[in-house]
Amino acid sequence: MNLDFLAVPMGKLVKLIYDMVSVADSKYLSAYAISIIISTILFKFIVLPLTLKQTKSMKKMQELNPRIKELQEKYGKDPQTLQRKQMELYKEVNYSPFSGCLPLLIQFPILISFFYVIQQPVKYVFEDQVMFDTINKAFLWISDLGFRENFIFENNVVNGLSLGGMSLPFIGAAVPILAAISGITTFLTTKMTAQPAVNEQQESTQKSMNMMMPIMIFIFGIQFPAGLGLYWVVSNIFQLVQQYIVLNSSKNPKEELK
Repeated sequence: MNLDFLAVPMGKLVKLIYDMVSVADSKYLSAYAISIIISTILFKFIVLPLTLKQTKSMKKMQELNPRIKELQEKYGKDPQTLQRKQMELYKEVNYSPFSGCLPLLIQFPILISFFYVIQQPVKYVFEDQVMFDTINKAFLWISDLGFRENFIFENNVVNGLSLGGMSLPFIGAAVPILAAISGITTFLTTKMTAQPAVNEQQESTQKSMNMMMPIMIFIFGIQFPAGLGLYWVVSNIFQLVQQYIVLNSSKNPKEELK
């Protein structure tokens, strides 16, 4: 899927933000890191109406969960009747089980294209490898967001952390903090938005996915440039706050979806 038609203008906007915050560039918090953080928050606000619609749909489904459980207990041995009763329940409360899918489908290309921008900053943002190589890309303990979090430089330093003669198995000598936070926050977001399972098989599949996604994100966080990990952490934290506010609001879910 070629999303350059979205990624190119997004990259130019990130470059504009970078130019605007370049005066705030410092040893431990580079303008590049700041531009990633601001850009991530900005794009989360752009897709906010869609994610709010999706989250409110999840909340309504959670509200229906007790009644769905009752139907499952009553008609669990008759799948056709169970499905019919569930559809009658959805119709009664004016809810579509697919109402959360459309917002997700619309925002997916936008989020993926922004993922491309952060993954390939030379192509979409700076358009100059030499310039990208020379700018400051530090973020707190990470000396260069353009490299993997546990990348070992020629001077025997692990992207901001001195080896000190120590070497840890599997992840080299660096503790991939961003990658770990990415995995943890991914687990929390999926856990918070988990839908009630229709049957035991679906529940088992859902639990497996809820465990596999954070692990995959953690592995990606080790393999890809640390800038991508920073993007993922900021994005997840934003989503967690948003979901918490919506899912714990006192409004009636029927009213929220109007």
